Amino acid sequence: MAYDEAVASRLRKLLGRRRHITEQQMFGGIAFLLEGKMFCGVLGSDLVLRLGEEGVARALHEPHTRPMDFTGRPMKSMIYLEAKDFESDGDLRDWIERAFLFAKSLPRKKRLS
Repeated sequence: MAYDEAVASRLRKLLGRRRHITEQQMFGGIAFLLEGKMFCGVLGSDLVLRLGEEGVARALHEPHTRPMDFTGRPMKSMIYLEAKDFESDGDLRDWIERAFLFAKSLPRKKRLS
């Protein structure tokens, strides 16, 4: 599945000044990683957010969210967010910040030698 390049461009602009962020093709879309840990991405026109199990439980009570079920089985720590919920840059920033802070709270990835 392709991803909406306009949404990806908005993310790049929003994340542009942050350090240690990389992009990677993932799930047929694009993912943004903090020190190797995925925290958000774009799949189709939806935003993909990694919020952790508690964050997902809270987020699913908000409009335009649904569990990420890419494989047919919901992923406990990730959601899809429909484009209508991040039309404004402020809304997009708020969602991305939630995912960024979750990724930042995760332990550092061990490097393979």
